[in-house]
Amino acid sequence: MSKAEQEVSVGALDEAQAAAEVARLTALIRRANDAYYREDAPEISDAQYDAAKRRLNLLEAVFPRLKRADSPTGQVGAAPREGFGRIRHAVRMLSLANAFDAEDVREFDRGIRSFLALAADAPLAYTAEPKIDGLSLTIRYENGVLIHAATRGDGEVGEDVTANARTIGDIPHRIAGADAPEILEVRGEVYMGHADFAALNAAQKARGDKPFANPRNAAAGSLRQLDPTVTATRPLRFFAYAWGEVSAPLAATQMEALERLAQMGFVINDLTRLCADVDCLLAHYARIERERATLGYDIDGVVYKVNDLALQARLGMRSTTPRWAIAHKFPAETAWTRLERIDIQVGRTGALSPVARLSPVTVGGVVVSNATLHNEDYIAGRDATGAPIREGRDIREGDWVQVYRAGDVIPKIRDVDLSRRPADSRPFEFPKQCPECGADAVREPGDSVRRCTGGLACPAQQVERLRHFVSRPAFDIEGLGAKQVEAFHRLGWVQSPADIFTLKARHGAELAGLDGWGEISAQKLFAAIDARRRIPLARLIFALGIRHVGEAAANLLARNFRSWEALLAVIDAAAPQAGEAWEALLAIDGIGTVMAASLVTAFHQQGERAAIDALVRELTEIIPAEPPARQSPVAGKTVVFTGKLERMTRAEAKARAEALGAKVAGSVSKKTDIVIAGPGAGSKAKKAAELGIEVLDEAAWLALVGS
Repeated sequence: MSKAEQEVSVGALDEAQAAAEVARLTALIRRANDAYYREDAPEISDAQYDAAKRRLNLLEAVFPRLKRADSPTGQVGAAPREGFGRIRHAVRMLSLANAFDAEDVREFDRGIRSFLALAADAPLAYTAEPKIDGLSLTIRYENGVLIHAATRGDGEVGEDVTANARTIGDIPHRIAGADAPEILEVRGEVYMGHADFAALNAAQKARGDKPFANPRNAAAGSLRQLDPTVTATRPLRFFAYAWGEVSAPLAATQMEALERLAQMGFVINDLTRLCADVDCLLAHYARIERERATLGYDIDGVVYKVNDLALQARLGMRSTTPRWAIAHKFPAETAWTRLERIDIQVGRTGALSPVARLSPVTVGGVVVSNATLHNEDYIAGRDATGAPIREGRDIREGDWVQVYRAGDVIPKIRDVDLSRRPADSRPFEFPKQCPECGADAVREPGDSVRRCTGGLACPAQQVERLRHFVSRPAFDIEGLGAKQVEAFHRLGWVQSPADIFTLKARHGAELAGLDGWGEISAQKLFAAIDARRRIPLARLIFALGIRHVGEAAANLLARNFRSWEALLAVIDAAAPQAGEAWEALLAIDGIGTVMAASLVTAFHQQGERAAIDALVRELTEIIPAEPPARQSPVAGKTVVFTGKLERMTRAEAKARAEALGAKVAGSVSKKTDIVIAGPGAGSKAKKAAELGIEVLDEAAWLALVGS
């Protein structure tokens, strides 16, 4: 735009001149959008672009008849060249642990102080901020320019929603200030305000479209539109509250880092406060809870974070949550409704789970028709010995029940109105046989859950185990999700995991002829199945669906045994649940007797073992667990801590050792490499000396690992 053109006042133009100017500016902005968003090759500066857009806005305000339905002032960005791809997060996006009452919060504080070896009265500051009920988003900037944006996804890989994120007004395309880090990933929550949500649903209904269930669903659906011009019409907002990868520290504290993000142009929640102690946290929580209904957007709690970023780094992460943060959830909203019947569902591990089927009722803005009933003791209100249980109720079909959403998510029953109980009401009798296969349903000693003993012979467990097998953390076969594996099971094509890998030979021609399939899609599926004949050891272990063996345990076993053959040899030798192999299992820190027994039992049940062996025969390679990425003097070695450590807590010492690639065991055995003995070391140090194992004091250990 020339200087002369800029100097022509909009008010001095007649309608014909204004129409020509609108056409020129529209074409200019569209070309700029295509160059910037689609081609990543800007043709004009940001200042020129902003000036053009401001002038077009003014023209449309002065000459409203000239505003086009597809005016670029009503759009941000441009359509992506293709559908959503995947973006791997440079730093994992974790979830948060939850607190539901004041004691949970105090326990969180005590746990942090214990980990850091801080006295109860030592200074320890926290930040407290509203927990926005929206969709998590990470936005990557390089040299101040927005490069891409992704949803959290599974924490490792998210959806590429860059084009849509650019349409959100609260997200800057360039970071303000010259001192921004070269690389900065800003994380926060995309949400929709109450008024905007109501207007959107009104428009949906007017068009005959299905309304959204709640603001979070509306925000998530809007952000995941394939066409960003649709997203641009949705009133999305963004609060920044954290960061991922950064090339240089933002600040020394959480609060200072948030303030710096605000200086860069991000919207920070103005209810975020710095608190010196737990009482302050709880007081701020109470204040936010009182104001919750007036905020204009949905929140479901308050998030507390250790303010000192150096302490955050020391505290580190658990498998799915940081140790230094917690979400204090609000009490759920409640409603009364009729319990029509109690159904029993059989899970993939054979657990019989009761579900309340309710007359539909709205709770917290969501229509609820089902609620969890936990187990038979919860329904009866008494345990197996007949003693009353704390959370239990005498719940019967036909009762009027008070429903609430735990953590504003999971529907549960809080109370029963006995005054409205029918005269012919009878206590609910929990089945002793599996409703799916008729096998005995038994309870293990100390277990509150009744389980089917049918194993793979139980149809319910077959389907659920197959669903688990193809899930994302397990075999994750592209094109073969829960829906497809269930369909193949109904056809009788897939009854066990091994059947997946023989599907092409048995039913390849038939698959191509099924509704929704064709020759190309069938071949793609078979190629994806063949690609999973090579599988990492940890994924294989997790995919088996063995009770008590989740992702963390599967990774733990894989790191310790490295290969399938080594793991199998120990499990086979540990069958009597005694002896050297059994002790080797129990020596792994994090593997207790319950998990070890479950593992050994699964491999020594005839049907289960046959299914596992059949699966392994179809695999071409079980990829051994990788050695620690970080080389250190203790990488791959097994260490045991005993006695009192004086310069760090036991939890911190364990976390540091594992970060350096060591395996931390709870007991001394022939496989132990190093014992770190502090004052008061007893039998473990003595056994290490008897076995000729290297024993170090704390100072020598720290010198060895360079700390």
